[in-house]
Amino acid sequence: MSDDREAGARTATRVAVGVLVRADGAVLLADRPAGKPYSGYWEFPGGKIERGETVMQALERELAEELGVRVRAADPWTVMEYDYPHAYVRLYFRRIFDWFGTPHPVEGQQLTFLHPGEAAPAPLLPAAVPALRWIQLPSITGFSAQTADDAAQAQDWIDRALMRGLRQILWHEPRLSGSALDAALRQCSARARAHGARLLIDARTCSRTEARLSSVSPDLGDGLYLSAAVLRSTRVRPNAGWLAAGVRNRHDLEHAAAIACDFAVIERDARAHIGAPEEALAYWEAIAGFCHDSPLPLYVCLEPGIDNLRQARRLGAHGLAVWPPL
Repeated sequence: MSDDREAGARTATRVAVGVLVRADGAVLLADRPAGKPYSGYWEFPGGKIERGETVMQALERELAEELGVRVRAADPWTVMEYDYPHAYVRLYFRRIFDWFGTPHPVEGQQLTFLHPGEAAPAPLLPAAVPALRWIQLPSITGFSAQTADDAAQAQDWIDRALMRGLRQILWHEPRLSGSALDAALRQCSARARAHGARLLIDARTCSRTEARLSSVSPDLGDGLYLSAAVLRSTRVRPNAGWLAAGVRNRHDLEHAAAIACDFAVIERDARAHIGAPEEALAYWEAIAGFCHDSPLPLYVCLEPGIDNLRQARRLGAHGLAVWPPL
């Protein structure tokens, strides 16, 4: 029997969802066996959380039953709700980087590994669609230097960031305006695209371009970044490819999800560093609380490093947001 919770006027069935991530970034999808609702539709493996079970316990049981694998660790990721005709579900997504055994179709289902950005098999279970967008997000996102005095300086920073492997950049250069800003945007966008990187333009920058952009044109980045202050005054999703938001509290986060942002960054002092052990403990505790049951993938502002990344993931963050210098 499932452990159900009330969600508005309907009862939400709690479901554990396992996103098995291979070393090359590909994730596992399975089609639903005959006899189940949406039979033949593709989804991430998982199932109902039984009464008294934790999400981890449910994943261990379900993935052993469905795939014949033993889950060693599962990182919290996101929680979303979806209203199907047959059930209202609350989905607890967990990313699984560590498991034992080779996934195989214990229940006779089809399996496939999908690389980020690849076309998904059809038909796809509707609740799986957002996660296929989320898996395209890199582990590290970075803010631009915000110190450029001309287009050449902005481009030089982008070149160095791309050479260091940064593949998602939140771009804001407040010293530039007018034609210099337009030139910098076009040059940096072209540079990023040539390296397979994603450039999201800070909405405050868009308001200062000569074109007075209301949306992102193809030659001016891949989407928009809304600072927390801008987010709070935004009521409708802008016409942007990718949309990110800075958040400072849970209300910001819920609002970012409500306007269909793709991910969020927990804003903090750009130049702050974790120093004493007690400061680090307090910061990580705050991050854990912020990430708990997040409706969106979250980035944490920290210095890059595998230890910080692993700790952030364990607490439920998607990855790290880094400030210059990289």
